[in-house]
Amino acid sequence: MPAFRNPVLPGCYPDASICRVGEDFYLVTSSFTYFPGLPLFHSRDLVRWRQLTHVLDRPGLLALEGLDVSDGVWAPTIRHHDGTFYVVSTLAVNRQGSLTFVVTAGDPAGPWSDPVPLEAEGIDPSLFFDDDGRCWLTACRDAVEGGPGELWMRELDLERLKLVGPTHVLWQGAVRGAWVEAPHLYKRNGVYHLIAAEGGTESNHSVTAARSGTVTGPYVTDPRSPLLTHRHRGPGEPIHNVGHADLVDTPVGEWWAVTLGVRPIAGTHTLGREVFLVPVSWTAHGPVFAPETGAVRLSERLPSIASAHSDVDTAVPAVRAHGDTAVPIGRAHFGGLEWNSLRGPAGDRVRPTADGSGLDIDLAPEPLSSTGVPAFLGRRQQHVRFGARTRISFAATRPSEEAGLAVFQHQDHHATLAVTVDGDGQAQAVLTVREAGTSTRRASVPVSTGDVLLAVNGDEAGYTFRVKDLTATQWISLATIERSFFSTERAGGFVGVYLGLYATANGHASDGRARVHWFEYQPEPETAG
Repeated sequence: MPAFRNPVLPGCYPDASICRVGEDFYLVTSSFTYFPGLPLFHSRDLVRWRQLTHVLDRPGLLALEGLDVSDGVWAPTIRHHDGTFYVVSTLAVNRQGSLTFVVTAGDPAGPWSDPVPLEAEGIDPSLFFDDDGRCWLTACRDAVEGGPGELWMRELDLERLKLVGPTHVLWQGAVRGAWVEAPHLYKRNGVYHLIAAEGGTESNHSVTAARSGTVTGPYVTDPRSPLLTHRHRGPGEPIHNVGHADLVDTPVGEWWAVTLGVRPIAGTHTLGREVFLVPVSWTAHGPVFAPETGAVRLSERLPSIASAHSDVDTAVPAVRAHGDTAVPIGRAHFGGLEWNSLRGPAGDRVRPTADGSGLDIDLAPEPLSSTGVPAFLGRRQQHVRFGARTRISFAATRPSEEAGLAVFQHQDHHATLAVTVDGDGQAQAVLTVREAGTSTRRASVPVSTGDVLLAVNGDEAGYTFRVKDLTATQWISLATIERSFFSTERAGGFVGVYLGLYATANGHASDGRARVHWFEYQPEPETAG
């Protein structure tokens, strides 16, 4: 049987939402404090996705400075109605919903409007357009009574983009004492089906459901809940933490769901929560996820709309970025839409060289450990086994100045391989690890000049950092850091690893500048299973 390989979007792309317009599918995911925000993808077969843009692609739309990496832009929903695309999402501060907003566009590739604030509590907003043309916003919040959480609804006036009318409390979830979130509403044969997530976004994550004959409720728990979960599966299961689903139908009447999950190794994962595609069927009781197996699989049958392309390969290709392939760095892109900065555009400090042969990065006072906007550009790690290399030229004038390669999980949990100088002015490459607010030098090696190759290779065991002086013939391995160090389980939060380039003077003013000649990301074959 023709098959595809899950996940269809590998790497840190959590909380996916999907909609269809004719034969075209569109998908958005959370972006947290990475900029630009809310990556938006297009597909014709649900399996192969191409990024079109970022919904939040301009500076100053949301205030992200000062936020933890795992705060920021959470859990969007994308919907289309009467020629307009809508995305609703939440700005989270200190792990709490701070601002719910809606943006609109006539073309999903943009431009998208500025965010319009909505008077909405909590997180995980979603839109539902009923047959009568009315639009309803659902979201989750702390329960007014009972709880701990509840799903609620209010009508959205599409002309004014304003919530109107009374608030309707819909449901407090299927499991007593569990927080209910991620609501999405669907109507089928006159019945409203409310799909949600419970159990947290870790090992007890699940998809649950309720139903009603009236859009505003009351909603009755689907007794089959959870409809999809891997909480009961053993540690050898290749996919865990399954939940947060959104459903879509195809032009030929099939139904599929996108859901998040992780691929752990020995109980920890570094890639973040990824997008998995799951078949769905409908019965008189409601949706049935993965009807053949009851589980999300690494290899899944193709949607019939993609069956002409048997054994579709969803692998991410190798990427080599040069300065002359860069689009405007003011939008934080270097070689493609996969590049991001932190909390805002790095365009005033990161830009293509005058001759287009590379990238110049001015040293910023902000280190990677700050909650400001460091001079940093990164892309998601999307494979357990990979190699990343860069050639960088940098002449530091004092030990506080450094520039190089970063493996970034969190502002207080990352590793850097940087070119700097020691107290005597000798150029050196230094591997530094930061955890829980403390930076530790793990290894260093002198280099003859500041023009070097820096590399990190990852596999199931760890991340190996290497350096090669351009005057030398051999690579030097500095150290291997265990893979679990970069895991979400150890670092906390909700994101996966980014691989990137940075330059900093660590709190000092500096007119220093690093030259990046190229950056290469190369997937490597992974072990079976």
